[in-house]
Amino acid sequence: MKVSTDQFTDPMTTDGKRIILSIDAMGGDEGPAAIVAGVSRCAVSNPDLGFILHGPADVLDPLVKRRKELSGKCDIRDVPDVVKMTDKPSQTLRTGKNTSMWSAIDAVKNGEAAACVSCGNTGALMAMSMIRLRKLAGVNRPAIGILWPSRSEHGFNVMLDVGADIRADATDLLQYALMGVSYARNGLSIARPRVGLLNVGTEEHKGRSELHDASELIEGQAEAADFEYVGFVEGGDIPGDHADVIVTDGFTGNVALKTGEGTASLIGQRLREAFAYSIASKVASLLAYTSLRRLQQRIDPRRVNGGVFLGLNGTVVKSHGSADATGVAAAINLAFRLAQSGFSDRLAKRIAASTQAAAQTIAEETPPK
Repeated sequence: MKVSTDQFTDPMTTDGKRIILSIDAMGGDEGPAAIVAGVSRCAVSNPDLGFILHGPADVLDPLVKRRKELSGKCDIRDVPDVVKMTDKPSQTLRTGKNTSMWSAIDAVKNGEAAACVSCGNTGALMAMSMIRLRKLAGVNRPAIGILWPSRSEHGFNVMLDVGADIRADATDLLQYALMGVSYARNGLSIARPRVGLLNVGTEEHKGRSELHDASELIEGQAEAADFEYVGFVEGGDIPGDHADVIVTDGFTGNVALKTGEGTASLIGQRLREAFAYSIASKVASLLAYTSLRRLQQRIDPRRVNGGVFLGLNGTVVKSHGSADATGVAAAINLAFRLAQSGFSDRLAKRIAASTQAAAQTIAEETPPK
């Protein structure tokens, strides 16, 4: 059921007019108030944005009406149920048709919105997205791509996969590389991204056989897909400036992501403890306040919040479950940039052309039985 707080005056377009984003307003740990607050921030900074919020109307309607900046920019889809963080993906596929998450994805499927944003259950979101949006032609396994703070001139590297699927063969890793290249172009405006394949060492003899096969496939597509392949990279290169796109399987990528988040949290805690140790250290913290504030803003994970589901017929951005208004706004802004660039259509064309070429290469190199 559609409940309109303010009817849209423009249809959804991606040609410089209003872009409509579909928001799962019930998926976060912080509740719908934080999500509406994040939507509100984006409405102020991006006048070309409109929103469809999905969830119980009696909950969302008062939150939206309190924010004048959402006037004329926000519709509410009244759906009663919510996907819980503890729900199993298989369960949500059977019972989730009346949830805010399902409704948010359907808005993209039906062409009403350019992208979907959710803070909800990752497994359920991926499962529903695959069922409702379907995989792109030629894609075996979708991937989750994230932006990782780095020393590069752009400030971030793209890393994928970080948990969509723990398995990946050589062809999957090639597809991840192509999807990562498209993401880097459209999300970071890098004309010719540098791609590295994560391994236990940069030497040619190291690593599993599928990594060596993938390396050959990726190198073979570099010229046609207009990217630079830098070969094997190590864990230390993830935040480095040697590669713009780091390719790996979902198991390794997820472990690296959680390790990075844990390390950043530990460093922050130790810094606070160090500056609170004595009167002298407290004075030092006051003197260094501006520099510390600048550092905090550069490495604040909320400001780079948002993993993109790559390889689907539509754009879905997964925000961190515990995101506050700042984190939600960052995920929405990412979805806006991708929608504005026509990312989904460009990715589909790139995958179709490159996968066909890769399949031909594999067929030519495989000896007859």
